[in-house]
Amino acid sequence: MLNLRDITVRLGGRTILDHAGAALPPGSRVGLVGRNGAGKSTLVRVVAGMLDPDTGGAEMPRGTRLGYIAQEAPAGSATPFETVLAADTERAALLDEADTSTDPDRLGEVHERLNAIDAHAAPARAARILVGLGFDEEAQNRPLDGFSGGWRMRVALAALLFTRPDLLLLDEPSNHLDLEAVLWLEDFLKSYPATILLVSHERDFLNNVVDHILHLDRGKLTLYPGGYDAFERQRAERQSQLASAREKQQAERAKLQDYIARNSARASTAKQAQSRAKALARMQPVAELLDDPTLSFDFPDPGELRPPLITLDHASVGYGDTPILRRLNLRIDPDDRVALLGRNGNGKTTLARLLAAQLAPMEGDMASSAKMRVGYFTQYQVEELSHGDTAVQHMSRLMPGATPTAVRTQLGRFGFQGDKATTQVGKLSGGERARLALALITRDAPHMLILDEPTNHLDVDAREALIQALNGYQGAVLIVSHDRHMLEMTADRLVLVDGGTAEEFDGTLDDYVRRLLTSENAAARADKADRKEQRRQAAEAREKGTALRKRARDAEAELTKLTDQRSAIDRAMFDPGNADAALAKLTMTELMKRRADLGSRIDAAEAAWLEASEALELLAA
Repeated sequence: MLNLRDITVRLGGRTILDHAGAALPPGSRVGLVGRNGAGKSTLVRVVAGMLDPDTGGAEMPRGTRLGYIAQEAPAGSATPFETVLAADTERAALLDEADTSTDPDRLGEVHERLNAIDAHAAPARAARILVGLGFDEEAQNRPLDGFSGGWRMRVALAALLFTRPDLLLLDEPSNHLDLEAVLWLEDFLKSYPATILLVSHERDFLNNVVDHILHLDRGKLTLYPGGYDAFERQRAERQSQLASAREKQQAERAKLQDYIARNSARASTAKQAQSRAKALARMQPVAELLDDPTLSFDFPDPGELRPPLITLDHASVGYGDTPILRRLNLRIDPDDRVALLGRNGNGKTTLARLLAAQLAPMEGDMASSAKMRVGYFTQYQVEELSHGDTAVQHMSRLMPGATPTAVRTQLGRFGFQGDKATTQVGKLSGGERARLALALITRDAPHMLILDEPTNHLDVDAREALIQALNGYQGAVLIVSHDRHMLEMTADRLVLVDGGTAEEFDGTLDDYVRRLLTSENAAARADKADRKEQRRQAAEAREKGTALRKRARDAEAELTKLTDQRSAIDRAMFDPGNADAALAKLTMTELMKRRADLGSRIDAAEAAWLEASEALELLAA
């Protein structure tokens, strides 16, 4: 069990966690949810031992192995495969000792422990995890320095999953994954045999993985059974009860205040009025339900353009002289809602950049309306915002000549009102920065929005607000996202980017997910057969290793015994005064004959010991 007890954390004079507490059942898969800035990552860092709370702490059984991804992605000349294998430090240390130890008994213990932790299957397990997260065989053996930060964070996730900790801490693990990898991760986590504490804002991911929701709100924790949908139902019921309780309390307060006002001045009732005043002072207000006014996405109306907005006719696109996508035939109309599907690296971003006119077609034709304006959102825009500038300064630079009122109006569409508009970007949350980037790209009322992973850093409520805004937007939308709920609620056309081209997917998003799972299940069945064969071979190896270690020990014992006997004969031959009485009676010829016989037996015992030892070394290799 993980017991979060009376945790208080204050940062920069602000209380993030306020005597927060909850008891997580052993073996549970818990989704930690809450608004951006609520303190979810702070709580995870407290549990991971990376942050000391002002009060309380996280209690867990002694010896619990805890796993948490460091903030910095791994780098260097090591490959993803080598990095993942090295994450199991016990296995690495045992293998090193097996190569260097000369003590037969210790070697036996080392090999028994290696068998116990299934070390022989570790390379195959590491490869399976990396494949699931999108690394093919070639990618698994490339140096880490050749990958982007997002892909190196995937390696960090793979290394964490490979170590199989007793308490697995995951903070937004799907942020760097495509839909295919998210589905694999879901399946992996659903069968994970230990406790999981997972921070995520993806509704479907939470529904499919967790069995409890831990809600962090205004510094307090509340544990709900079930997935995210069940949590929302329970929270709505609780909010309704709170609203009812608040109304009743307000009515009671009004009655007390009225009684006090009418009776304080009269001597006969002053004592009762004083008593009610004390009761009124002791009355704790029921928590008020807060509506966040900054939860705002309002895309400006672009005005009408005649269809089509864009037409691709046998177009190719790529970088330099290398085409990434060929034979592109695609039409986008003003009312289209298109989702691009496919693994990361297949060319979804390349296609998006072509449609945003950031890349020109290498072959074929691309026709678009001369009056069309495009708003293109990427995570790079969020990361490149100047931390020292305010939202007003960012928007003013992109709207030269616009009045302060026009600048403020555009910012207000996305929740930047009052002081928030003049707050430095460095002090905004990740979700607020994403909203600012969306405000910036829509300043000229684009006819088409191209959104590449727009939900990263947005909490669940903000994602719902974005969905509603997109559904009310009058232009075309092309979206790349691993958030299935977002795609289901916004897209009515699916385009699969795969095999060097992009084609309409004839089916629903559920059909696409089923197709992915079917292919993954087929691979898993083949993998299961491989593991069964590996287990059989491992059992044979263990049995053979046990027999070889017994042969080595027996040969060593026989060698010791025979060597002692030869030493006794040598004393009888060269120091009769200290010889064994029975040997002292033998003639020199008899002693020499016995010594020659012992020499042959010693040679045979040495050969048997060497043979068994060499066989053990080969078995361990």
